[in-house]
Amino acid sequence: MPKTWDELISELQGGSVLALSRLITRVENRVPGWIDAMQKIYPLTGSARLVGITGSPGSGKSTLTGQIAHLLVAKQKKVGIIAVDPSSPFSGGAILGDRVRMTGVSDLSDVFVRSMATRGALGGLNQSVRDVAKIMDAFGKDYILIETVGVGQDEVEVVRTADLVIVVCIPGQGDSIQAIKAGVMEIADLFVVNKADIDGADQVAADIQWMLELGMKKEKPPIVETIATKGEGINTVVEKTMELLQHQNRSDSWLDERVREELVGLASKEIVDIIKENWIQNNELNLAIRQIREGKNNPYSVVKKYLASLSLVNVFEQQSLLDH
Repeated sequence: MPKTWDELISELQGGSVLALSRLITRVENRVPGWIDAMQKIYPLTGSARLVGITGSPGSGKSTLTGQIAHLLVAKQKKVGIIAVDPSSPFSGGAILGDRVRMTGVSDLSDVFVRSMATRGALGGLNQSVRDVAKIMDAFGKDYILIETVGVGQDEVEVVRTADLVIVVCIPGQGDSIQAIKAGVMEIADLFVVNKADIDGADQVAADIQWMLELGMKKEKPPIVETIATKGEGINTVVEKTMELLQHQNRSDSWLDERVREELVGLASKEIVDIIKENWIQNNELNLAIRQIREGKNNPYSVVKKYLASLSLVNVFEQQSLLDH
């Protein structure tokens, strides 16, 4: 017989990795009762520090993340890793290649790695990432490393979840220019120029420094050169990360915005999911699809009419009955 939410939460507090894994799976899959479970987990959170690691594909983020985790464990820290992979546009599943590149880390007793799909979320992060981070936090992790997808130019959403953001650049791809175009310069607390054994690494660091001088930030983020595959420069990255977190002084407005983003993100996702399920159950969605394909209607009129017919209170009441 499957264990209850309360049993799993109790085992989580007792240090059960199996309970940690099962809770994450249930919450990520939105198994009925997950919100009540998260309400009980939330008071157990607040100790872990969240570090976002972002950058373009091929910059070595996974290798760097693994090396950082190794060093944190050597410093007697407990580490959680959330590796966010792009979702398949067909199946909705994730490639989950990051876990393959972190096999050595997964074997460490104080490291727990979870690969997750973006599920189409803008910015490469979805609400489930925040939930999983909280469960890891409640489990007792000291640091939670969130490695983002690293596709396109919209990685700025990581700043709304992490306490500190590391932006990884490499020579030969014009990362410094891409970064300033994407607004990534503004979200970085620490720059890492990885693959520093490749020609042009010093120039990338110089370009980043030059752009920082043009920026409005009073505190200029440190720039560290690394060769993650050889473990070179990782100690400096970890030391700078811990130092920045220790002396971090976030403003009330920043903290308010972080909570606001989570509230709006959580509510938006749940409302969309509930409305979608309600639409499908009433068979109105299939009817609308047929009408549009037959040229008898258009998407804008369909959506306008459907939204006008909705009573969100009734929809939520129906969903509540389904959950219980």
